[in-house]
Amino acid sequence: MAVRTVRRVRTAILGAVLAGSVIATAFVAPASAQQAQPTGQARPTGHRATQQAMEATVAAGVPGVIGVAEDGRRGRWTGEAGVADTRTGRERQAQDTFRVGSITKTFISTVLLQLEAEGRLSLDDSVDKWLPGLVRGNGNDGRAITLRHILNHTSGIYNYTQDPDFRKLVFGPGFLQHRYDTWTPERLVRTALAHRPDFAPGTSWKYSNTNYILAGMVIQKVTGRSYAQEAERRILRPLNLRSTSFPGTDSRMPQPSGRAYSTLGGTPDQVYDVTELNPSVGGSAGEVISDSLDLNRFYRALLGGKLLPPRQLAEMTTTVPSDEIPHSSYGLGLMKVRLSCGTEVWGHSGGIHGSSSEAVVTKDAKHSLAFNFNADWTGDSAKVTEAEFCGAK
Repeated sequence: MAVRTVRRVRTAILGAVLAGSVIATAFVAPASAQQAQPTGQARPTGHRATQQAMEATVAAGVPGVIGVAEDGRRGRWTGEAGVADTRTGRERQAQDTFRVGSITKTFISTVLLQLEAEGRLSLDDSVDKWLPGLVRGNGNDGRAITLRHILNHTSGIYNYTQDPDFRKLVFGPGFLQHRYDTWTPERLVRTALAHRPDFAPGTSWKYSNTNYILAGMVIQKVTGRSYAQEAERRILRPLNLRSTSFPGTDSRMPQPSGRAYSTLGGTPDQVYDVTELNPSVGGSAGEVISDSLDLNRFYRALLGGKLLPPRQLAEMTTTVPSDEIPHSSYGLGLMKVRLSCGTEVWGHSGGIHGSSSEAVVTKDAKHSLAFNFNADWTGDSAKVTEAEFCGAK
């Protein structure tokens, strides 16, 4: 969903601006990186700074945070703060699953790039080649938009989650009446095409969840199977990601998991439990459920060359400037961010009702971090990332 650079929370999927409150997801530059030019490399000293940053998010109002870091020198570390359920006071646990929002996009892009490696499609194919006539009207023309354009957000197609009527229905108080509604990909695309494009294809960059709804539709057209089936077959099973799933229209969360909380665009004085929802509202742009361990395994395998041949991995990590996000650039479902200490990390953020997640890894795949806040209106995820990779200043 739309990306906005905020000190409290970063944003970009499902929700991008979820009606002004729920976060979204496009991995956004850390706040500290936005305020200072990179200096010399700082060596992290243990995970104390990361734990302190997690505790600070709880002090700022996030009910609970859970995260796992892994690196070759220090092994695996789990950080926890706050509670998973405000009613029972149950503390968050390392194996808790959560909705990851736009982190879904990296899975979808990986599947498309695997199909390219098999010669079944080309990144230079037009959207219209695979979805003839679908992207037309109001200045939109799928014949001029390539698969590369939709994967790196240079298509110009309007972000459906920015549609005012959609936002009122899905991200505001209307959520309570419509949380179990099913949204088909066709309906989400129609919502976007009711608007003119933001720019001509390939001439600029703007985060749009519509791009990845289209990507999911292309996967089904090419393979004859859903994007979820292809991701399961190509990624989840080979990597043994047992806590990762594409729930489709199932509103329930697998156990163990905590609760998810949102203000639904209001004030922190009124917080709602938004755990159950029909994730078709995010679809191939943001429906995945996972946990920190699985996310670390996925991104380490991806950057480590275990999922894509060298040519496709090079395509994925070829970035374009993301002008909305300082010190960052966007590849194909993958973002590169330069932290304040000079370290570069690759990954994605994800936000959906009541859940804000981030998963990042260094280019050599040796140091990774994945974590989740069970809230969408407060908490600075940038500080957690900075603490892990840059250490205490």
